[in-house]
Amino acid sequence: MQRGAMKDQKKIIRGKSIFEFVLGRNGYYVDKTLLAKEFLSNNDTVLVVPRPRRFGKTFNLSMLEYFFDINKKENAHLFDDLKITKDKAFCKAHQSKYAVINITFKNSKGIDWESCFQFMKTEITELYRNHDYLLESPNLKEYEKNDIKKIILGEGSRNDYIYSLFKLSQYLYAHFEAKVIILIDEYDTPIIEGFSKGFYDEAIEFMRPLLGKALKDNLHLEKGLITGIMRIAKESLFSGLNNAGVYTLTSLAFSDKFGFTEEEMKEILAYFQLEDYFDDVKKWYDGYRFGDTTQIYNPWSIVNFVSRYEEGFKAWWVNTGSDTLIRKRITEPDVENTYNTLQNLILGQTIERNLYENFSFPNFDIQKELLWTLLTFAGYLTVAEPKGDDKYDLRIPNYEIRRVFKDIVVVWLEVEYRVVRFHLERTVQHLLNNRLKSFEEGLRQIMGDTISYWDTAAEPERVYQAYVLGVLAIIGNDYLVRSNRESGKGRYDVMIMPFDKSRVGILMEIKQVARNKNEKQASFNERINKTLREARAQMELKKYYQELVSHQITTIVKVPLVFAEKVPYVFPIDD
Repeated sequence: MQRGAMKDQKKIIRGKSIFEFVLGRNGYYVDKTLLAKEFLSNNDTVLVVPRPRRFGKTFNLSMLEYFFDINKKENAHLFDDLKITKDKAFCKAHQSKYAVINITFKNSKGIDWESCFQFMKTEITELYRNHDYLLESPNLKEYEKNDIKKIILGEGSRNDYIYSLFKLSQYLYAHFEAKVIILIDEYDTPIIEGFSKGFYDEAIEFMRPLLGKALKDNLHLEKGLITGIMRIAKESLFSGLNNAGVYTLTSLAFSDKFGFTEEEMKEILAYFQLEDYFDDVKKWYDGYRFGDTTQIYNPWSIVNFVSRYEEGFKAWWVNTGSDTLIRKRITEPDVENTYNTLQNLILGQTIERNLYENFSFPNFDIQKELLWTLLTFAGYLTVAEPKGDDKYDLRIPNYEIRRVFKDIVVVWLEVEYRVVRFHLERTVQHLLNNRLKSFEEGLRQIMGDTISYWDTAAEPERVYQAYVLGVLAIIGNDYLVRSNRESGKGRYDVMIMPFDKSRVGILMEIKQVARNKNEKQASFNERINKTLREARAQMELKKYYQELVSHQITTIVKVPLVFAEKVPYVFPIDD
């Protein structure tokens, strides 16, 4: 029971995306029932609505099933007092008036096509078993019932499964004498899995006719709704399915139907007497934009937080569907520009990029810019502002996703440069607690066996700065790390600002010294010391600390950091 809960108070039910299960057990429901009217009133016969995973797609489709399904009339009472029932004319005309097919492919994964196909067959078999009453239908012919039995027994051929959704719509239309609504959830899971595991062509060659037969020129079809993460390019999947209207996260339609709006989130917190947590909930889980609806909250994270608020704030959401692809691309050895862009995003900056809404996976390995489209549609980035001509300012939406990105950077350091996480954490804690000699020693240990001097020769100071920012990615959410921002009379390299004003604020000025050919060690040491003095003087002269002062940080530590080849120095030699 939640804080302050009464005996009959509604409860959070996690782990079930079935409308009847949640509402039938007094579960708390964020009312999205007006989706039914927006969906049915839309001019397109077939709609493709991509959204990130864990943003309510499966539950919304379950709600539509229970609202429209002629075979679930006994559940009509579940909609009593919900928003859709205020439109009595719409409910009278459409509630419980259609046969409904609802299938999800979110679990259709595997190490190869055969194993993935078995999962898909299992989903289709389970769908047919849910409609096994058709075997007693007087409106079906015997050979049609035999075809149903083959699927129920798992004995169908490949073509039987390709035609399965189309034929089921035919059988349901004959049995109920009512048009059919087809709901397909996470259609792109086997396709993304196929691209990751090497069976993309097989997945496309199955999904293309499966969707085409069911949704193109189907006389029994009233309406179709397809959800997933991406809009797979028409030429590879939706060729021939020319009646599909696509409503991505940049579209105006359905903009408030997936994810929780701020008003809905406030109602949840008020209901469970958690209003005091509003500011932190907003920082952690807010920040998405769908169409013209801003301040969209991650519903999966909100549900988990409300259920387990005593545990504090955590990164509950991980988009496992595309996570492998994203991590693989970000941790590739030749992604210096990607890594630097990622650092800018972590520091709270926006980036301007094209979003390619017709996503073609075969181009993903060639067209590197597709990474930012995948990151956005998968929920790791969000639109800050449309710029026109398919260009958008993109940003990380909130603390939760920033932590996910930080973890990716740490993994990148671990994998690419063999940096041990423990050493990262210990070294950064030395810095945050003003143990600068220990910080210097720890940074030397980290870099000693990792970064190559020759890898930094082109723009050494910029590369060293990016590397230091990567090391600082281990810092938790008690600090704000910024880079290359104006403060005082110039731009500092790195600033660490604590949210707790009693803690130490840190400025870092990073410089690099290259050893001249045949230069003696004593001369090189003197140039290192001179550069350290210049770095410290530059921070004072240009008053880089002004931003920290304006935020009422009273204890400010100025850290000159000089890389002599790849050895970091904070203190002068022999000091």
